[in-house]
Amino acid sequence: MTADPTYLDEETEIENRVSDLLSRLSLKEKFKLLTSLGRHRLYTTKPIKRLKIPSFKMTDGPLGVAMHSSGFKKNTRFPATVALAATWNRNLMGEIGSTMGREVRAVGRHILLAPGLNIARTPLNGRTFEYFSEDPYLTKELAIPLVKGVQNQRIAACLKHYAANNQEIDRMTSSSEVDERTLNEIYLRAFRATVKEADPWSIMTCYNMVNGVYGCENKYLLQETLMDKWGFDGLVMTDWLASRKVKTTEGCINAGLTLEMPWSYRYNIKALRKAYESGEFTEETLDDRVRRNLRVMMLTGLFDNPEVLPKGTRNAPEHQNLARCVAEEGMVLLKNEGNILPLDIDNLKRISLHGPNLRKKFGKLLSGGSSGVSPPYEVTPLEGIAERCRGKVKLFPGDSLADVAIVFAGLNHGRGGDSESMDRISLHLDDKQVSKIKEVARNHQQTVVCIIAGSPIAMDEWIDDVEAVMMCWYGGMKAGNAIANVLFGDVNPSGKLPLTFPRRLEDSPAHSTGDPRNYPGDDEKRVYYEEGIYVGYRWFDKKEIDPLFPFGYGQSYTQFEFGNIQLNRQSIGKPEDELLVEVEVTNIGARAGSEVVQVYAKDVDASVDRPPQELVGFEKVGLGPGETKTVAVTVKGEDLGFYDVSKHEWTIEAGEFKLFVGSSSRDFHGDVDFSYL
Repeated sequence: MTADPTYLDEETEIENRVSDLLSRLSLKEKFKLLTSLGRHRLYTTKPIKRLKIPSFKMTDGPLGVAMHSSGFKKNTRFPATVALAATWNRNLMGEIGSTMGREVRAVGRHILLAPGLNIARTPLNGRTFEYFSEDPYLTKELAIPLVKGVQNQRIAACLKHYAANNQEIDRMTSSSEVDERTLNEIYLRAFRATVKEADPWSIMTCYNMVNGVYGCENKYLLQETLMDKWGFDGLVMTDWLASRKVKTTEGCINAGLTLEMPWSYRYNIKALRKAYESGEFTEETLDDRVRRNLRVMMLTGLFDNPEVLPKGTRNAPEHQNLARCVAEEGMVLLKNEGNILPLDIDNLKRISLHGPNLRKKFGKLLSGGSSGVSPPYEVTPLEGIAERCRGKVKLFPGDSLADVAIVFAGLNHGRGGDSESMDRISLHLDDKQVSKIKEVARNHQQTVVCIIAGSPIAMDEWIDDVEAVMMCWYGGMKAGNAIANVLFGDVNPSGKLPLTFPRRLEDSPAHSTGDPRNYPGDDEKRVYYEEGIYVGYRWFDKKEIDPLFPFGYGQSYTQFEFGNIQLNRQSIGKPEDELLVEVEVTNIGARAGSEVVQVYAKDVDASVDRPPQELVGFEKVGLGPGETKTVAVTVKGEDLGFYDVSKHEWTIEAGEFKLFVGSSSRDFHGDVDFSYL
């Protein structure tokens, strides 16, 4: 009896299995492994029956397992990525990643096309809800545990969209014109850190060009930076149909692209053979690209006995409860005049409910684009509040005699809202919603506005008319329950904004000049990132612009007091060195709650222009009434640096640094000094 070949032996080390399988492939079979099955199987690679290589399957994310790419199955819909970021909770990210990984395995897929690491350059970007933040430090600190969580289920995470994909307008034809420092310091930083610390198994290239070269043929981004500099050894796939505009097959393969999806524009057998036989790429290069794909197949257990792989589950009660908990923890209390929240259910008789998002369900097929997840059920705000108030409080629409009115306003995944393939047309709510909020506020003594959206909203027309504002984001399949729990005080809100909320669009860096060359692009669809490294709060701080709500901001139903601040050492001298900032925090209110201790650094004597302060550490701490804890926030040496264009590498200059400790980027409670030697 013939023994199984080495590559099918689960006990053999993966690199040896990959080498064995690679040696058995014919040239044509190698070509086949660089592309998908074709037009009718858009998320599947080609099987090779001769060698028992199954199809490699993937599914869209990042809000969970998308319906359209999972055999039209209904799966747990988690809160949007921006809502995950608003928790500022690394541990939750690991739980979310593991849970998503189990759901991916349950539908027979091997790659989750998530998370999205693109930076929020403009609040109008239609896919802001799919990304973490305007800040690369916060982005990487949350992406790293999420990726590890997904991959501990032997499901590949896929970082996207690499890189500088910061708008949906002309996304397939525009060029992001960005200087070397800005590209590396802002738009590549989270990718770099996640590659180095979480070892993601796959990356998806962007649709757009970066400095005139499409992402899937950009040798600087792929081979030179991702692979050679950062040591990435996974597969690199195109975004869907992203290779249509690319001119040559060899341009992609020499740049570092290993998988073309969802069908063969440049990696069809004929084109590959012609380029190979003409000497446009070498066998060594081809083998590297194929090896990367095979390695990820092995890592995800494609050739292994299913009995030895993690067990997949989906729609489990614990998954749905996790979705609710994350939605609760990510909600941000923006305004609470007179402490009207939380609502006292025992002293309310009537609540008046209003707004277009009161009954809205968001979990529909392709709702918002490729991230659309259709859950087995979805709890709307009306259903969540009705369940919480049953038998205690009467709910009425338009009742001017009610004790309190709640307006569910915001955006949706339709035109002009938060959606793939299109950007928002305004920072403001539409006129109808503004009129409704103002009308409700006139007719009620107390009005609460709950914003359901995935990106910043201007509020100047109405915020002074209402008593409370809660940013609820897109909260997933149990959003209605989560909203009710926070409004009625069963959960104390602890979310912090991962984005700056500007008062006016022109306060944002991409829109400050009003020149289309900065957004959405000039006549040749070139988008000039002339604001440089000054994105998000960096811009607002540099220009001394007062935002509507600053980065890191969020209120609570209790109050926190910051006390003594100490460092465990007065100097560090290596990128790998760590500094502990120890902060006393006391809950001086009457409710249990959680605070996020945020640490920002200023390079006092920098030789280059640097922001007034940058986030370099944070920790979330839960405290009972009257409780005091000493919170230790880790600041790593490597996070103090900047990208040096003369060296084409990250640099930390010796000198003095100041650390600001606070509860937002505009609310500091103390500072300390230290040296980098």
